[in-house]
Amino acid sequence: MSHPLLDRKVIEQAPKTFLNETGNVFALFDEHLQDSGNVSYGVQVGPQRFFVKTAGDPHDPRPFLPHEERVALLRNAVRVRRSCSHSTLPRLHNVIESAHGPLLVYSWVEGELLHAGSATRQHPQSAMQRFRRLSLPEITKALDVIFELHDELAQAGWIAVDFYDGCLIYDFAKQKMQIVDLDMYREGPFVNEMGRMFGSSRYMAPEEFQLGASIDRRTNVFTMGRTAANLMSDGTLDRSAFRGSDERYEVVRKACSEDRSKRYASVGDFYAAWLTVTARQSRSWQSPERSNAGPR
Repeated sequence: MSHPLLDRKVIEQAPKTFLNETGNVFALFDEHLQDSGNVSYGVQVGPQRFFVKTAGDPHDPRPFLPHEERVALLRNAVRVRRSCSHSTLPRLHNVIESAHGPLLVYSWVEGELLHAGSATRQHPQSAMQRFRRLSLPEITKALDVIFELHDELAQAGWIAVDFYDGCLIYDFAKQKMQIVDLDMYREGPFVNEMGRMFGSSRYMAPEEFQLGASIDRRTNVFTMGRTAANLMSDGTLDRSAFRGSDERYEVVRKACSEDRSKRYASVGDFYAAWLTVTARQSRSWQSPERSNAGPR
């Protein structure tokens, strides 16, 4: 017996109609939750739960990206996912074509999005603040998988674009990090043709604000360094707020150098330096991570 989400390749209905006819739509991610114009659904069929992403209404004039560009980004997301088998990426089961563009059928991911708006980001009970209060081994384990994934993606030629905490879903019970929404990643290097590129300024390199600048492997390094600064600290590079050893701090600080020539040459080099610190500290009781120095 065929499965309506796993085996179908083409539908004639609008995605919303099809999904409501197919299973129980238990979650909706539309313009009330984000402004991309994409519309995504949590759908349960029998015992299985899926996350289905679409390009939204082709006639909606409100999104900042026109529908055809949103469709192109979804097709790009398929290419990114199929180029990398890392377990931190949710499984892409199927792509269903419709008159409104493709429906990307992923496994449903349990957990909480670490992103919060500026009004609630510092709230003690926000997912981000609760994550920052976790033990250092748990935080570094989550960062390990982020860096490992981006090393694999970089080796496949991808440059991270618009990566920030809105891409991170953390399951606090299972201590598991999942990474989603890599639609804007681009094969690189490439030239910044926008000036201010898409993304959160808390994670972006200086060249992502500079028209004509090269966006390349060293840009990836900066993004990963800023990821560590946001998850292991308070988002700044202040030493007093950083919850790691001096040696760990120096790795992050080098990755976040404003002068791109002073950064690590690749995510692979950055991740190797990161793991070297981990290995040294696991062998030494004299230089432990400072678990009591949480973000201020």
